[in-house]
Amino acid sequence: MQKKLKIKKGDTVKVMRGEDRGQEGKVLRIYLDKERALVEGVNMISKHTKPNAEYPDGGIIKKEAPVHISNLMLLDPSKGTPTRVGRRLNDKNELVRYAKKSKEEIK
Repeated sequence: MQKKLKIKKGDTVKVMRGEDRGQEGKVLRIYLDKERALVEGVNMISKHTKPNAEYPDGGIIKKEAPVHISNLMLLDPSKGTPTRVGRRLNDKNELVRYAKKSKEEIK
């Protein structure tokens, strides 16, 4: 059984630990099996490529590498500060995520 992650694709997150601490970005992709997330503009690596259709000249390309979920924190939708994420039932009896700091529903 896979672990339930509190961060989803499209969320705005802040990096709390590591080389890129303090940077913010949008989650582009989640890797459930490795519990990692690809965040826009964070953890940039240099990749050497041969010429191909996408990069006709080849060379060195800068691209994002996945970051472990434990190093990320969701940004509160109202304040823009890092917050923990909780889950609760809303008015329509649907399970929704909410920011624990402001008690506001996420999306």
